[in-house]
Amino acid sequence: MKIAKVGNVIEFKDGLKGIVEKVNENSVIVDLTIMDDFSDLELDARTVVNHKNYRIVTER
Repeated sequence: MKIAKVGNVIEFKDGLKGIVEKVNENSVIVDLTIMDDFSDLELDARTVVNHKNYRIVTER
């Protein structure tokens, strides 16, 4: 399992994407506002994702 770093773009939970803002021991905090359809999805701007539940799309 590769752990994301701050600035990486990750994908999780049926195609949601976000930029990693903070890396914790078991999870990352992700900013979801980079998605084009973010305003249509009625989601919070940030969420927590466990390291087991995402894949890295773009590394920085």
